[in-house]
Amino acid sequence: MANIKIDDVFSMSSFDPSKFAESIRDFAEKGAQQSREAYAKMKAAGEDAGKTLEATVQTAQAGTVEIGLKAIDALRTNAENSLSHMEALLGVKSIAELVELQTAFLRKQAELTVEQAKSMQETSKQVAEKLAKPSKEAAEKVMASFKAA
Repeated sequence: MANIKIDDVFSMSSFDPSKFAESIRDFAEKGAQQSREAYAKMKAAGEDAGKTLEATVQTAQAGTVEIGLKAIDALRTNAENSLSHMEALLGVKSIAELVELQTAFLRKQAELTVEQAKSMQETSKQVAEKLAKPSKEAAEKVMASFKAA
């Protein structure tokens, strides 16, 4: 340290204002660029979320219609079977025939109810999967972008 003079250490000759201004400008430009990139990512994420919500709403509407149609079909089938059974009951000639007819109707109706319940359950499951798909894909996309960043 014998070669360094105190005056040299504190002298202003080593301070270059143009380099200082240039580094401030670079810092400001980098900050502005990062802000633009962050805004672009947020805007894209918002647009994706809007598209996901729209797709989910459309799927929910379609699913509701599909389940509603299944329910109407089941009601129609049950009503037709009940009316047919009532007509058959009007032609009964004996107690034994009544018991046989009633037993067959109840067995058929129980089998049909199980079948209809399975069909409704399967339709509901498919609708739920369709509803979850856009959200699942959006979440996977977000997670992938976090991993990439």
